[in-house]
Amino acid sequence: MGSRLVDNITSKYIEAANQLTSKSARRRIVAYVESYDDVYFWRTILSQFEDETRYFEVMLPTRDNTLERGKKAAITNMKKGLGKDMIACVDADYDYLKSGYTQSSREMLDSPYIFHTYVYAIENFQCFAPSLHNVCVAVTLNDSLDFDFVDYFSRFSKIIHPLFVWNISLACSSYFNAFTMSDFNSVIEMRHLHNKNPWSLLDRLEEKVRARVHVLEQNYPDVAGQWKLTEERLRNLGVSPENTYLYIQGHHLFDKFTSPLLNKICSHLVEQRLREIDEQSIHSAQKETEMTCYENSVLPIKAMLKKNLGFVFAPQYKQIVNDLAKYIEETS
Repeated sequence: MGSRLVDNITSKYIEAANQLTSKSARRRIVAYVESYDDVYFWRTILSQFEDETRYFEVMLPTRDNTLERGKKAAITNMKKGLGKDMIACVDADYDYLKSGYTQSSREMLDSPYIFHTYVYAIENFQCFAPSLHNVCVAVTLNDSLDFDFVDYFSRFSKIIHPLFVWNISLACSSYFNAFTMSDFNSVIEMRHLHNKNPWSLLDRLEEKVRARVHVLEQNYPDVAGQWKLTEERLRNLGVSPENTYLYIQGHHLFDKFTSPLLNKICSHLVEQRLREIDEQSIHSAQKETEMTCYENSVLPIKAMLKKNLGFVFAPQYKQIVNDLAKYIEETS
């Protein structure tokens, strides 16, 4: 037993504390999340379910005076205490797609008090392709954008989809170390995205993916025979050739793909706006004032991505909302 009171807090403890308050007091529900970045994401979702009868307190898990982070801390340390008044909200990682194949997957999927993102992580939501046009406008205050993010991310997804299915197939087999997530990320990494034509890089990526798939087919023929079944199972879970980017590792998608791409596009938009100011200014004083005002209004790309809420239109986001609505109905 923990030496501190906080080490022994469970849903039953919080439920008992709620019962000691007045009948008019709102029910407190503790929601444990994995990291600081997750607080804002889950607060945005959970606040939809707050009313005069209940409210959520989003917290980071602590244990034995250490600040542990990640799903292991959010689930393993808290799973015995989870209940109607204490829930865990985590990134799905590959555990959702493993469909209970591993212990961590079973723990996440079997508990009615653990809620997950369906996509790999919150970073995947922040990179939701239909929302990125608005992110670029928010960063640059320039709407002269002719880049089709939906088409680009769709083509990227179609290219990596066969290799992604291989990654999941091997992760759910006795060859789970044969082609790891790190190996997959290494193949799909698009270097120099910030200073080259992003469309031409997709052609090179397609060559790399095709070559690695061929190697895997030769080395693991028994898994190759199960590839179609794995793809069908993943499709039933929401993974399609067009949206595979939502299910790859979130940090890789955010840092190695989306951020460099937006940096290239936003840099072009800023330069375009500065040229317009230069051409339209009547005199040097006006030009300097306008340029300073505009440059001070340009925002950091990664900061805007982290605050991007355009993912609320994603089907996977609606799955989370539906799960929470069911939980609220069953525990009210």
